[in-house]
Amino acid sequence: MDIHRCRFVPYNPQAINALAFSHPPSVGLGGKGVPTLRLAVGRANGDIEIWNPMRGAWFQETVLRGGKDRSIEGLTWTLDPPEPGPDGQKLAGRLRLFSIGYSTTVTEWDLEQGRPKRHSSGNYGEMWCLAAQPRWQPAKGEDNKSLPAVEGEFTGQHLAAGCADGSIVLLSTADDNLEFLKILRPSTKKPRVLSVTFQNRNTIVAGYADSSIRVFDIRSGQLLRTISLGKGPTGGSKELLVWSVKCLPDGTIVSGDSAGEVRFWDAKNYSLIQRLQGHLADTLDIAVSADGDTVVSGGADQRTVVYRKKPSDKGDKSSRWVEITHRRYHSHDVKTFAVYETKNLSIVVSGGPDASPVVLPLREFGKEHHRNLPSLPQVPPVVSSPSPRLVMSYWDREVSIWRVSRGPGSLHEVPDGQRHRLVGKVMIQGEENITSATLSSDGKILAIATISNIKVFSVRRRKGDERGTLRIHKLDTPATLSEDGARLVTVSPDSRWLCIVRPNSDVCLARVEPAASSQEKPQVMSQLVNLRRAPRHTRFENISHGTLGCYERTIRCVVFSHNSKILASGDLSGCIDTWSLEAATETVTNKPNNAAQSDGESSDEDDDDEDSPILEGERWRPIASDSPIPRLKSSVALLSFRPPSPTQTSHLPTNGTSNNTHSTTSEHRLMAVTTEHRLVEFDALDGKLSEWSRRNPKAFLPMDFKGVKDRAMGCFWDLSDPTRERLWLYGTSWLWMFDLKQDFPSIEELTEAIAHEETNEAQKKHSQKRKRELTKGGEDKLHQRPGKANKKSNSGAGDKIPLAELGAFFDQKAREFVGPDASKGKWVSLEKERPVDEEDEEEEYNENNDIRLAQLRRGENSANANTNDKTAPNGLGETSKQLVRPSESQSPRQWWYTYKYRGILGIVPLSFSASSPNKGDAEIVKDDSNSPGLEVAVIERPMWDVDLPDRYVREYE
Repeated sequence: MDIHRCRFVPYNPQAINALAFSHPPSVGLGGKGVPTLRLAVGRANGDIEIWNPMRGAWFQETVLRGGKDRSIEGLTWTLDPPEPGPDGQKLAGRLRLFSIGYSTTVTEWDLEQGRPKRHSSGNYGEMWCLAAQPRWQPAKGEDNKSLPAVEGEFTGQHLAAGCADGSIVLLSTADDNLEFLKILRPSTKKPRVLSVTFQNRNTIVAGYADSSIRVFDIRSGQLLRTISLGKGPTGGSKELLVWSVKCLPDGTIVSGDSAGEVRFWDAKNYSLIQRLQGHLADTLDIAVSADGDTVVSGGADQRTVVYRKKPSDKGDKSSRWVEITHRRYHSHDVKTFAVYETKNLSIVVSGGPDASPVVLPLREFGKEHHRNLPSLPQVPPVVSSPSPRLVMSYWDREVSIWRVSRGPGSLHEVPDGQRHRLVGKVMIQGEENITSATLSSDGKILAIATISNIKVFSVRRRKGDERGTLRIHKLDTPATLSEDGARLVTVSPDSRWLCIVRPNSDVCLARVEPAASSQEKPQVMSQLVNLRRAPRHTRFENISHGTLGCYERTIRCVVFSHNSKILASGDLSGCIDTWSLEAATETVTNKPNNAAQSDGESSDEDDDDEDSPILEGERWRPIASDSPIPRLKSSVALLSFRPPSPTQTSHLPTNGTSNNTHSTTSEHRLMAVTTEHRLVEFDALDGKLSEWSRRNPKAFLPMDFKGVKDRAMGCFWDLSDPTRERLWLYGTSWLWMFDLKQDFPSIEELTEAIAHEETNEAQKKHSQKRKRELTKGGEDKLHQRPGKANKKSNSGAGDKIPLAELGAFFDQKAREFVGPDASKGKWVSLEKERPVDEEDEEEEYNENNDIRLAQLRRGENSANANTNDKTAPNGLGETSKQLVRPSESQSPRQWWYTYKYRGILGIVPLSFSASSPNKGDAEIVKDDSNSPGLEVAVIERPMWDVDLPDRYVREYE
């Protein structure tokens, strides 16, 4: 495979200004978070990313797009009170997300629609900070039972927003609304409110820009206390800026200011308890643990500092705080924190101008690695047209089209010798950012969507232009198509269908008539085809967990088959819906002719006929709507139809006529990659697992692939050689290949191959110890054996740090004895035993069942099919730096992977070309055959190429 490494795409990751978890920390809660737990990440261009922690897997589910001159400066979640349901039961309240952005407006977001739901603004200054009232907790009676709320008591959550004119605005979220409640003003002074938090449900603590902290009672609006921080340091400003205030569970106030100090204030008399100089520059934000024993601060000096409460000496009632350690996880300011904790999960997420969220262990700090989440979008904003060698990218309100040359042998395409050239550019009018854009496979149709509008363009090459510049003209589109906007748009491979996923995840199709001549433009037909998704049972949510409504039914991806006859969509709940294009005559003859049909059934058929009209003798129908494809265990990350082999491609129809979809081609085999990195292949027409998927469950996947932390972003296929069917998957930092012509080795085969490899190593190195391969994360990675021992538990961030690599030594055991004789003592572990996660036990049980079923399906002869060369190490997978290369005597490699490429924005195919030793800027991936290979462009966007604002640097740095 030929790889072009491209870094010319202008995509700039935006700074992180706000972070917020949907639920507060709860040490008493078991497991690794509730099913509705989400992390909202607010960026400087107005986008809000919704991340699902997924018990440590971290998957970016969707992006709520911003717009021109918008910024997210504050985020918070609220939970509405439970609602009355049928049979006297209570239904879980709705989780709601609010944001501010240097304006006088608070915005509530509709997660199901992916757009703002309502705004609240007034006659006050710009809002600089935002906080939500703590959730209502029922009081306990004498028998320790929860008491109901007092009549008329508000059990929801108010919002508090600090403004530039010194006022604090209270907003009510009652009755599913957002209304002004009251304003709290300190005095005639108007210092900026830089930070705000709730000490309890009735008390607000706010940090100001005049060296003060003020405490208010929201019931009466009375100012309870003004706390002075004194003057600033010598040589600086006289007034300190209180950038952050937080409260510990016991009410103690913690503040961070522009002097780089962290101060602790008494909860009752508001006197200063302790002050610590943790930073060389401003302390920008503070995070506190749920038990109140750990505080984390971040500053403009790129430091993240951890403080712990030191146990008090005997007779001393007061405890002191000490700095445990500090480290630079960010290359720029540490601007914001978000904390979440349960019995098994304890993390703090930080963000700043360097655009990458960093997940740090909180309870296990120093014993576990941190983890950097990707700064790039998890849905690739790049698309290619292989035949004209075009690469299209979009960012904010701009679309760029590039042409990539083949190499030195084709410099006539670019006279000045450049191997890529910008040949087209489109700037979208309006203020909304682009949600999706696509380019047809022949490069003649360009579709661009925002959350409220869709535009379709015709793309043609200018005649006589040696530079290959494109002419882009807007096409007339019907109002029913363009006015509602879309989350996703895609064009079928034959360029005859435009698929649109609406903001509410409704799916519709528009027919595109190709141009009759080069002088004419394609036409978009006015009649739309509305596709119905199969009904699914909604999941019951616990009252304390809240509900996200129909958010989980948000469509994540949509894809056409290669003959454009089948359409499939996958959503966040793990549901897959499929539709097929059939001839109208076949549809009519296949209808059951039953005069005894009920009126309801006939009306449903009439509705289907209206939604799926006949266009040029064809009609779209749902496949197996009565028994759809079963829901997967996790969200659908990717969908891709397995393409036909080159021998079958010549038999595919090239015109718009319908063909029998049950042909001998592989058009109906649909590969789904879930967020748990399960590879599941279905027969899209039958809704059943394919034979390959039945024989290869997740338990048989390579252990190295199971350990990949970044989720898969995209995939492409390589079927250039009839002896292999290669699926290439990629994430932001990795590239992985699987040959689906072969089965993965079973547990027994892996164990036997590992034992054989160890024997060979022992014979070559008698006196040497077995070498250890140190992975990038710093973990000790031996040849891992499948099974329970290979599971690496963590608290939501990185894996556990080996004892030999710890910066500080921690005793693992201690001898416990009574009396003077220590020899009679016993060794006890100092490590706190983590609670057993029921979900892990259930997953292990299901994996064992999958292994047994797969072994039965493979049969007795399957063991010999995959062990023709048991001595070949490629059964264990091969990295790009592996010393052993496959030879002619070895079987074809089953998988291959590399971490060579970093900051991958997307990988797109260009064309098929014969492998050669010199391809200009192309990089050759060594292969075991000389057949024609695939040519792709790896679009990289490393952070060192991104222009960041100025940062604090000391003189010696």
